[in-house]
Amino acid sequence: MLIEALSVFPDMFETVISTSIVGRARRAGIFDFRAHDLRDWTHDRHRSVDDEPYGGGQGMLMKAEPLIEAIESIGAHGPRPHVVFFTPCGERFSQHGAERLAARERILFVCGRYEGIDERALAWGDECISIGDYVLTGGELAAMVVTDAIVRLLPGALGDEQSAREESFSAGRLGGLLEYPQYTRPASFRGMDVPDVLLSGDHARVAAWRRASALERTCRCRPDLVDGADLTDQERTRANELLACYHVTCENGR
Repeated sequence: MLIEALSVFPDMFETVISTSIVGRARRAGIFDFRAHDLRDWTHDRHRSVDDEPYGGGQGMLMKAEPLIEAIESIGAHGPRPHVVFFTPCGERFSQHGAERLAARERILFVCGRYEGIDERALAWGDECISIGDYVLTGGELAAMVVTDAIVRLLPGALGDEQSAREESFSAGRLGGLLEYPQYTRPASFRGMDVPDVLLSGDHARVAAWRRASALERTCRCRPDLVDGADLTDQERTRANELLACYHVTCENGR
């Protein structure tokens, strides 16, 4: 896989792309990353990438010309990239979105800045993504977040292929639930003990406890995920009981 970013600050990416799991995956050849400087596609001596918006208003907009020329130029070499813009009007990024993008051969992230992007440039994108309902200074951080989420799903990136299947939001064994609570040594610390079942060595009991704990945690912390989770009839009944319990608790203020 080849992941690329188009930015006015291409040097921002190197530390993240070279560190930890993402860095190891890159060095192992599991994926490659390239950052392109948008100013390379400008034609004035100031290398301008922004201008005032028509109709007035605050701030500056990124110009369509360098963005479109850059996308066309980058895409002319090798397989056509899947072009992604980061905008507030984009689809909310999720684990499902990461899994979908991880299947792509080549991705180009277009990182906006300033007050926004000339609307005409968006026609050169294949999709728009939002990583949340808040405002960032630029799309570079969003591109790093999405890159990290994608890379850890690539075969060989985590070492243990099962790891990605048992994480929160995964469509694997957890079926869209949050991950269960986890513990490590020591077994007891300041009066806080690891649940006995995890020390039992009984793999079936451990698996059942983890599944039940994942369901309970999801109902308590992220009830919005329950409807889309892959649950048995018995688990669905238990989820409804938990949701009713937590709802009453919240309503009563306790």
